[in-house]
Amino acid sequence: MSIDTPSHPAAMADAPADPRGLRELRYGPVAMALHWLLAAMIVGSLGVGLYMTGLPLSPARIKLYNWHKWAGVTILLLSAVRLLWRLRHPPPPLPAAAAAAMPRWQRRSYRASHALMYLLFLAVPLFGWAYSSALGFPVVWFGVLPLPDFVPVDKEWAEAVLKPLHKGSAFTLAAVALLHVAAVLKHHWIDRDGILKRMWPAPRKESAG
Repeated sequence: MSIDTPSHPAAMADAPADPRGLRELRYGPVAMALHWLLAAMIVGSLGVGLYMTGLPLSPARIKLYNWHKWAGVTILLLSAVRLLWRLRHPPPPLPAAAAAAMPRWQRRSYRASHALMYLLFLAVPLFGWAYSSALGFPVVWFGVLPLPDFVPVDKEWAEAVLKPLHKGSAFTLAAVALLHVAAVLKHHWIDRDGILKRMWPAPRKESAG
């Protein structure tokens, strides 16, 4: 079926499954692995970031700050890998039901939100890295690999500029990610058009089909 073929979502949901067609509409295993790994790490890093800022100065707070930095650098590297992979491996087409039902503004919002998330995947850890460097606290990845400070030490600039940028971009990423999840669940539960299956591993019986 062509992506331009008109089709109603409910009719598509009741149609018999086509394992071969579903595989062609799914992302590849590398893209799926990077997607879910980054999702888990970003949620965990945001949670740790919110929790640690309310703690008094203590060894536990310092340990959490280090873990947060290590996670941020890892997220930065994985995001770069994911972006390079995406550029070399275009995403699969939308399911025909979703493509037929989406108005133009939803398609534009879909593309814009993805572009914004990719930008924030890189910006949030970079702002955090710069903030730590400007405070005079070098980042030592997993306590083993010292990373370069790419901004000079300037505590006033760190607090006045870099901290708000890191915090603001992190909250923006959280908001865009929540909208992304809400949209996917809406397509899955209400429209029933197969959007979620694109990034969901295939069941074993379908993989063997």
